[in-house]
Amino acid sequence: MTCPRRDPNRPPIHPGEILREDVLPGLGLPVSTAAKHLGVTRQALHRVMAGTAAVSPEMAVRLGKFCGNGPDVWLKMQAAHDLWHAARTVDVSAIPTMKAA
Repeated sequence: MTCPRRDPNRPPIHPGEILREDVLPGLGLPVSTAAKHLGVTRQALHRVMAGTAAVSPEMAVRLGKFCGNGPDVWLKMQAAHDLWHAARTVDVSAIPTMKAA
């Protein structure tokens, strides 16, 4: 059995969108209450949820504890999102690919 693959032309979801669309509604929590539980400001959590701030390692530790799924999940989602965008915006055409002797 093969796993379905994500369309490589479609960007990975920002982890803040998961918080905004699934986690907080599923828990029935407003942003202010979730921020209080996480020990961050409402504004900091809102920036992550809006996708204007990345999930930092510190925030990943908090979210991992809060959601019970560990920080790795949140960091991997953020890394996949960031890498997809960087691969499309950073010009590497002048950088040679080196090979070890």
